[in-house]
Amino acid sequence: MRYLDRLQPLALLVLRVVLGVIMIGHGYGKVFGGLSHHVQFVSHLGLPGWLAYASAFSEFFGGILVIAGLFTRCASLAILIDLCVVIWKVHWKNGLLANGGYEFPLALAAISFALIFFGAGPIAFDSIRKGSGGGGGGRAKSKAG
Repeated sequence: MRYLDRLQPLALLVLRVVLGVIMIGHGYGKVFGGLSHHVQFVSHLGLPGWLAYASAFSEFFGGILVIAGLFTRCASLAILIDLCVVIWKVHWKNGLLANGGYEFPLALAAISFALIFFGAGPIAFDSIRKGSGGGGGGRAKSKAG
């Protein structure tokens, strides 16, 4: 089973790409054309309207950063906070598995949570930025070092 340990960098890349693509998809319409509607929606939820800007930008630009593996832990934290608020204010009332339930944002939040603690892995700009291929953190890095 040790051979599976060698695939950890690929697994982190897959998690990053999946999370990033989904977040970009959700943030794109908010950043490019729907920001005023999103501000109204967030205000209607009883939150300050300026949080709509933080939400939209963390979804869109955070998704880009996560895919690139650049500032992955910070971007994942912003996405995690965004998803927790979404679960709390939008989806919680529908339950876990009902239509509009919180199972999908919960799964994305779990991916974000994992990326905060494991980092981007060696297939990322974070790894290049830190030098010597060590941007991943987690088990893959400790076995290499």
